[in-house]
Amino acid sequence: MTDYHLLIDGALVAGADTIDVLNPATGATFAAAPRANHEQMHQAVAAARRAFPAWAAMTQTARAERLQAFANALEPRADELARLLTQEQGKPIAEAQFEVGGTIAALRYFAGQSVQPKILRDTPSEKIIEHRTPLGVVAAIVPWNFPLILLMVKLGPALITGNVVIAKPAPTTPLTTLLLGEIAADILPAGVFQTLADANDLGAELAAHPDVAMVAFTGSTATGRKVLAGAADTLKRFTLELGGNDAAIILDDADLDIVAPAVFRAATSNAGQICLAAKRIYAPEAMYDRLCGALAELAETAVVGDGLEQGTQIGPIQNRIQYEKLLGYLKDAHASGTVIAGGKPIDRDGFFIAPTVVRDIADDARLVAEEQFGPIIPVLSYTSLDEVIERANRSEYGLGGTIWTSDPQRGEDVAMRIDTGTVWVNKHLELPFDVAFGGAKQSGLGRQQGEEGLEEFTQPKIVNIAR
Repeated sequence: MTDYHLLIDGALVAGADTIDVLNPATGATFAAAPRANHEQMHQAVAAARRAFPAWAAMTQTARAERLQAFANALEPRADELARLLTQEQGKPIAEAQFEVGGTIAALRYFAGQSVQPKILRDTPSEKIIEHRTPLGVVAAIVPWNFPLILLMVKLGPALITGNVVIAKPAPTTPLTTLLLGEIAADILPAGVFQTLADANDLGAELAAHPDVAMVAFTGSTATGRKVLAGAADTLKRFTLELGGNDAAIILDDADLDIVAPAVFRAATSNAGQICLAAKRIYAPEAMYDRLCGALAELAETAVVGDGLEQGTQIGPIQNRIQYEKLLGYLKDAHASGTVIAGGKPIDRDGFFIAPTVVRDIADDARLVAEEQFGPIIPVLSYTSLDEVIERANRSEYGLGGTIWTSDPQRGEDVAMRIDTGTVWVNKHLELPFDVAFGGAKQSGLGRQQGEEGLEEFTQPKIVNIAR
């Protein structure tokens, strides 16, 4: 069994205890991760505080060189990272390879970015400049669905703008983050990047620590509220990317032969465990039966299995807790609607749910009103555009959504009426690094990626000069 280590103050160290890491495709332990205790967490924060002044004082070019060197070191280990990601997270190896590739690309992209001073006023009598300075110690708290890329879109912008980072992965997917730390140990100065694996017992204390200047969190809305409460005492900065219950609205001019497979992928990629997944599908009454039939056929023919097996399209649910939640949603689906595909767990080792399509279900059913986070797809019909927009917006969430149409301009018009941070038209889950995204309503606060995402990791400082 491979040994893994925490990265604290530039040293690879054992944890105070260990955590069993399960392969969700088998339900069996395949590795042990070091578990940090409270003392090690405090050591990491102190090390980060010591490292911050020198890292912040480096030129942007010098920091960029270190990040490019980190990316160079990741590339030859991409296959190793992808295989480990599939083992601990469950996603098909092709999806894992895509995530690893995106992780390296994100690091390279952010290494090339900078936040430049802005001249706000320049007259014979005065000059006013807005500078951006780093915040200090950033706690990056990352969920289990995309443990690598969701860390890197925090780590890259934080480091390039002069901050130092402590990464805390989810307890069920710590290994790829720990491997990142082991690779970084010989490249980044001590304390600049550190890794802490826990058993869900350090996050609140880390987020509330008075020497942590910012918390960059991705996870559930319920946990995000706790993070926000923990940050309140010291008024620390934060970004929160939280849950979603994204609607996919199919307009009456859409080509279902094209749209049905696209919507199915939008709902079931990563076994539906994506905050921005299509979680509610709305179709006009005249197209409803045909769409339901097409989605059911796609669900019945999808290849579900171990992500390391060739041909697997949908992997397991990542952990037992989420798996058992989905069993509850399946029960609700049978009680509240008509299950036309799947509708049950798969009888094999691991945490597998058959891709499920449910029709004739009400808007207030749990499967529709809540974020299911799995491959269970409710399909609803509508009679008018105004009606479906009102129903789509009738949610506490506002992360993303999709519009499907043969008329892109019409799609844009509808998108402007959807109360979410991102809306795609005739595509899904395209998140370029130079375009910021974030949630509306209870789907989050702050922005990630793009110029706005870089600025989240900085403090604006106005210098006002008399001449």
